[in-house]
Amino acid sequence: MPRFSIIVPAHQVQAYLPACLTSVLSQDFQDVELIAVDDASPDACRDIIAETAAADPRVTGLRLPRTAGPGPARNAGLDHASGDYLLFLDGDDTLTPGALAAIAARLAATGDPQLLLFGHARAAWHGAVTPGTPPGALAERGPRTFTLAERPALLRLPPVAWAAAYRRDLIDGLDLRFPPGHYQDLPFVYPALTAAVSVAVLDRPCVHHRVRRTGGRARAAGRGHLDVLTQYDRVFAQLATLPGGDRWRAAIHRRMVDHLTAVYRAPGRLPAADRAEFFRRSGALCRRHRAAAGATALGRRRRAAGLRQLLLRLGARRAFHLLLSVHRVAGRLRARTRGRLRGRLLRVHYRFQLRRPLDRKLAVFSTESGGYTGHPAAIEAKLRELAPAVRTAWITRPDPGPGPLPEGVPALTPGTRRYLRAVARARYLVSDGAFPDALVKRPGQLRLQTHGGTPLAHVGLDVPHRGFPHRDIPHRDIPRLLRQIDRWDYCLSANRHTTLAWEGAYPATYLTLEYGSPRADVFHTATAADVLRVRAGLGIPEGVLAVLYAPARRGYDRGHLPGVDPARLARDLGPGFLLLLRAPGGAGAAGYGHTGAGVLDVTAHPRIEELCLAADALVTDYAPVLFDYAGLDRPIILHADDWEVYRAVHGVYLDLPAAAPGPVTRTQEELTAVLTGHRLWTDPRGAARRAAFRRQFCPYADGFAAERVVRQVFLGGRCVPPAVPPEARRPAPGAVALRAAGAPRPRSARPAYSGR
Repeated sequence: MPRFSIIVPAHQVQAYLPACLTSVLSQDFQDVELIAVDDASPDACRDIIAETAAADPRVTGLRLPRTAGPGPARNAGLDHASGDYLLFLDGDDTLTPGALAAIAARLAATGDPQLLLFGHARAAWHGAVTPGTPPGALAERGPRTFTLAERPALLRLPPVAWAAAYRRDLIDGLDLRFPPGHYQDLPFVYPALTAAVSVAVLDRPCVHHRVRRTGGRARAAGRGHLDVLTQYDRVFAQLATLPGGDRWRAAIHRRMVDHLTAVYRAPGRLPAADRAEFFRRSGALCRRHRAAAGATALGRRRRAAGLRQLLLRLGARRAFHLLLSVHRVAGRLRARTRGRLRGRLLRVHYRFQLRRPLDRKLAVFSTESGGYTGHPAAIEAKLRELAPAVRTAWITRPDPGPGPLPEGVPALTPGTRRYLRAVARARYLVSDGAFPDALVKRPGQLRLQTHGGTPLAHVGLDVPHRGFPHRDIPHRDIPRLLRQIDRWDYCLSANRHTTLAWEGAYPATYLTLEYGSPRADVFHTATAADVLRVRAGLGIPEGVLAVLYAPARRGYDRGHLPGVDPARLARDLGPGFLLLLRAPGGAGAAGYGHTGAGVLDVTAHPRIEELCLAADALVTDYAPVLFDYAGLDRPIILHADDWEVYRAVHGVYLDLPAAAPGPVTRTQEELTAVLTGHRLWTDPRGAARRAAFRRQFCPYADGFAAERVVRQVFLGGRCVPPAVPPEARRPAPGAVALRAAGAPRPRSARPAYSGR
């Protein structure tokens, strides 16, 4: 009997279903059965499920004779499930890496509760990922398990079936099944939550819920949205049969009114001809269950919400619309007034902080993504190691970027008092992007610009001279760029090529630190065990060659995708390969259409350094990761299918195909032939090309780059380590090298630095 049964209904999701199924099967927790139910889909869902089931015995494929909707499709999966716990996943959603292991660990730590609620994130069609669970709602505080009565605020969570793990006896004891129609989760989730005798939470996003641009039942306009009325009738009927269910009628009545109001107000959700009927029937539904609407466990309702509820219950549609208009206008006026007042107060606060002394033991870090990643993250970690007396803080965004912050590193949200106090008083400011122009550069304050990697395309002042408005530095921002670079004290560079590019494109009086690539230090500090751990975490099977495909984003054509079809490439490579797809610009595998088996979308993975450690070879074109990956001394293929166009539009500092560290391909057939040929892995001429490339672009790739920066900037330039000679460097071995050696072996120790 498996630990988890994961049920996936599928209908017209052929573009997303492969990524969904792969996200389950590639988890490092393997004790699962995956039941994929084809809801008589007219597209290729049936074939995708069949192919996946043929390749993995953990997969069971079912097909309904006619389209019934996700509710009946899930019920078909329930009838075949045999796991201890039941999980649900929509066919266009994905599990996050490590989700099942985290769920299993939390279940074990909490004594196998009947219900485990976990977080999710919303993955927009354009690639942005934002939190989907209200902040703090799943905080792991208090007892390990509880009932809803001890934590009634859980009723505020979105009532979706795919954000929880259900113990089998809970589902069987309540005889829970999904009804047909839209909003089928409501009569399943609310009874389970109210009846569970033991509930636990996991404060971690385990599901990426896709918000599609087109398609999808929840967002598409149609009369089906009237089903929400019937579903709430079912909820109250079920509560009446549950022991103690009456105590939750008031709270769920309140949630229902809020939900009905949201559906009615959502633009384009209800057809115009059905809006009056929806409002009339909503009022009748509220009146029918009015006896339930006394005091509620969710606390007091705002006056405006209470008035909306009253008008909805009375069926006063015109008054309801008038109230919405009044509140909309009043809200805009309040926001404008409040924003102006708050802005003035924050400016006063900032000016006051500028008059206070610099805090010489404070360093503030940031990245363009807002996440803990890149060169700033490597430098921050080394700073805490070498100079623990210096406190660090990280500028983040309300929507978290990649990589969680280390324990003890406070987050600073722009526009807050803590943020302004920190940036006004910090001795050190470190970023790979631009700080806001409004921040004053104080005497004695040091700014370190790390950039994002070795440049290939033109940057800075070199861009406008080409007459092309670069997405980062438009013509009108040249004065702003000059103001920015005049405030830099240090500029990080990985090699002589980069130094020359930076000093030409960003002319100012800063000091260039030609010290290497801090984010690539891990390539020389990681061990063979680290490589195997990262591969296992990504779900890369043992003995499979992992190829990282990481193309660059093209600024001249937002819709351009590199000329490689990942699904076809994976099929041509065969079962001995796994393609790790890191799409340009965070587009995800969906941007490539049907990905298929043999492709793992790692676009959302927070640390590209780990992907490099896991990959046996790199396929790229003009992405900066090329220069860092070269330090690992593993095969690199340059797929330059549009080099002439890229060079003409962007401008380049280097004839990359001529200097490439490995084979250069122009067609997918050439790429497949190179990857499947033995010469890529054994030809000594390939090793010589990589060595020549490293001499030019990786002269400081030895694992000490971050330490050199910390000692120069934060420790007064004392004891800056020299570069380790190339012949003494020992980068982390790839899986190919480990297999050649016959068994995992520890990496040779790097030369010790004495500090003198």
